[in-house]
Amino acid sequence: MFNRILLTACICLYFFSTFAQPKVPEHVFYQKLENGLEVLVLEDHTIPFTTIEIACKNGSFTETPDFNGLSHLYEHLFFKSNKDYKTQDDYLKEISDLNIEFNGRTREEVVTYYFTLPKANTEKGMQFMNAAIRYPVFKKKDMQKENSTVDAEFQRQESSPYYMLIDTLDHMLWGSNYSRKNMIGNHNIILTATPEKMETIQNRYYYPNNCLLVVAGDVEHTEIFTEAKGIFGSWKPSERDPFTKWPIPEVTPLQQNKFVVIESELAQMPLLLFRWQGPDTRHDLQATYTADVFSYILNQRLSKLTAALEDKGLATNIGVNYYSQKYTGPITLSLTPNPHKIKECYEAIQKEIAQWDDDSYITDQQIERAKKILYITQVEEREEVQSYADLLCFWWASASIEYYTFYRENLNKVSRQDIKDYVRKYIKGKPFCAGLIVPQGADMNAANNFYSSK
Repeated sequence: MFNRILLTACICLYFFSTFAQPKVPEHVFYQKLENGLEVLVLEDHTIPFTTIEIACKNGSFTETPDFNGLSHLYEHLFFKSNKDYKTQDDYLKEISDLNIEFNGRTREEVVTYYFTLPKANTEKGMQFMNAAIRYPVFKKKDMQKENSTVDAEFQRQESSPYYMLIDTLDHMLWGSNYSRKNMIGNHNIILTATPEKMETIQNRYYYPNNCLLVVAGDVEHTEIFTEAKGIFGSWKPSERDPFTKWPIPEVTPLQQNKFVVIESELAQMPLLLFRWQGPDTRHDLQATYTADVFSYILNQRLSKLTAALEDKGLATNIGVNYYSQKYTGPITLSLTPNPHKIKECYEAIQKEIAQWDDDSYITDQQIERAKKILYITQVEEREEVQSYADLLCFWWASASIEYYTFYRENLNKVSRQDIKDYVRKYIKGKPFCAGLIVPQGADMNAANNFYSSK
């Protein structure tokens, strides 16, 4: 029995310690601490400020229905009391003393927290971050306040005229995995959350070997690595990969097309959405780059899609988007249809989709231009330090640091055949969800028949 335990411990140690040193972008430096915490340092000496951001592989993708919304609530409670700062007032006083701007963000596959502060306060800021990430204290009083705050954010989102359509399509597209794609959460789950549930989240995911620390700004990477080891080095890692112990279920593939029509007193104009289950960064990495190129081409004013819809008066505000994710990224086509030509618009869209894999639908020039502009956009995103740090956190969680580092190289590999394969594998002839929302008082007979030619 002892030998079996020892072997298991060695396997766990090997799992968390053995890794290939990732290739990082220029001016970014990488180190992995012995406890598994990955540290990125982005040197930018143009302004005397530092951003300290920590990311955890948590978010809605870890949430069963009875936890839906609690990753977001946890984010709010992060900026409350902890072992070193006993009350909210103590916490806010330190924020003021260190001249910190702070915020957090919860996405599907990552939760991030950041402090931006004068560079002279960098080490103290890292100590402050250490206290918050490692030693949170979940008080009922704090939770009662933040439960309402998070629920109010939910209600603001619900007040959008198009929330009902998007949420309905999410239910249709993700089925039993809906909670794992629903970042904002569930009213009742948020309002009835307990300290015990927050501790469950902490005990599952908040470990150094499931986190990334990014320090960006007017810093020297050698100094930051030394300070990070001294401040975070005693943080104990988890004994096993949380995603082995609590695996993320795969999305059930759609079996047939699904349609919905909604009448809303909030909607001023109709909105038509199509959604497909797209590729992910685990199983079809190259298709995610292809999706970016193809979406960019279709979104241009001179694309054939725009000409077929907008130039003929069938629709406006046409957009195609793919959202990169580790667990099934969605593909979305959105547009504002002409209220008097909704059925004709739908029929035109189907004709266009049927041609998306034709050699004549896009040109070589469009493909090459898309690659160049997408890369230029990536370079522009690096101009603001906090934005750059946030991007590194996102890609670390939903793909890898190398995904971001080699973005240009992989874009340049995208060929016409890749685009045809992408369309055929994920869009053309594949089951989709389509939804239409119309203003109250619209011709519902026409709306309900918008897809009757299917």
